Amino acid sequence: MKETENRGRVPRLRFPEFRESGEWETKRLEDFAVIVRGGSPRPIDEFITNDANGLNWLKIGDIDKESKFVINTQEKVIPAALTKTRVVNPGDLILSNSMSFGRPYILEIKTCIHDGWIAVSEIDATIDRDYIYYLMMTSISQKYFSNNAAGSGVQNLNVDIIKFLPVLYPNKKEQQKIADCLSSFDDLITLEAQKLNALKTHKRGLMQQLFPAEGETVPRMRFPEFRDAWQIRKLEEIADFFKGKGISKADIDPQGQTPCIRYGELYTEYNESIKNVFSRTNVSPSELFLSRANDVIVPASGETKIDIARASCVKLDQVALGGDLNVLRPNIDGLFLSYILNGPAKEEIARTAQGDTVVHLYASQLKLIDLPVPGHEEQQKISDCLSSLDDLITAQAQKVGALKTHKKGLMQQLFPVLDDTPG
Repeated sequence: MKETENRGRVPRLRFPEFRESGEWETKRLEDFAVIVRGGSPRPIDEFITNDANGLNWLKIGDIDKESKFVINTQEKVIPAALTKTRVVNPGDLILSNSMSFGRPYILEIKTCIHDGWIAVSEIDATIDRDYIYYLMMTSISQKYFSNNAAGSGVQNLNVDIIKFLPVLYPNKKEQQKIADCLSSFDDLITLEAQKLNALKTHKRGLMQQLFPAEGETVPRMRFPEFRDAWQIRKLEEIADFFKGKGISKADIDPQGQTPCIRYGELYTEYNESIKNVFSRTNVSPSELFLSRANDVIVPASGETKIDIARASCVKLDQVALGGDLNVLRPNIDGLFLSYILNGPAKEEIARTAQGDTVVHLYASQLKLIDLPVPGHEEQQKISDCLSSLDDLITAQAQKVGALKTHKKGLMQQLFPVLDDTPG
């Protein structure tokens, strides 16, 4: 491929055999396909069936958000639903009309869709289906959807918005070349994502083996040099408890002097071991709660009980720990403690959490949790083993992220930029 001068309806990057093919044309999506909204029989419970011969019924929750294709549904409906719903076929595209709207998927099955979906069907032979899929995924199309979506709270797409989507397109051979290129990238991303998921699955299985099952004092799998039974200890016996101090969003400064961790970042940025900190603040250290290497932090509030049951070991000194964080200062290996809290103790922690809409986890509850604890050398051996696996997981996640970033940049080059497109 070669970069072209960015003039008219021409992409920045073009396959060499198409460099003399001229500018792309522009039409609306409705010129290439039939766009219709799904339909919902109500009350839906009266139409759901366990009959294997029922009709597929696609819900938002059935979708793998990282996937290009829809390959199955979790539920089926009876034939009587046909008068109140919409049937779509393999090869059709569907988009959600609310929430994560504008994200297309290609159907590999025949299914009924509810009124939260919009279908792009009967795609004309002059346009490549996969090309349309990738066109919809471009930042240009996504910006169009966002700018035109209705609603002050939850934004919604409607059929007319989809119909009027501008479609810039070259000849069909070039369309297919672009789609094949991006499909190959998707295949590579999928392969690397599968490797990442395999590592995560291996870690979960290993944790089940390295820690004693509930009611037992010896793990199923053990390093050969260790023989002694683990001791049951209450969490308050192996850690002192503190509370972090509030760091507001306004306190975050990329150029700040003090690294800091806010409780929400435990859900998005960190696993059991915190070796690098992403946020900083200029709040005076005298007004902050600063970490000691080996501290373990646990959220004090969250959205669900199982979600709040998580822990991370801070491997650094002098990191500001924000409010809504329980801070445990253990007299055992902190990384081992974070692994066991995220493993066999996770369900028990979840059971102690209180609240419905907002869930709280108090130090007074955490202190009473019983944990099986081995000697210090075995603690370190276990945490070193799992930490090495986490390093592999982190490296693989970075590889997947880099591929996604590269694909995003490639898409920006393979399609004309809206600002460079007249009309």
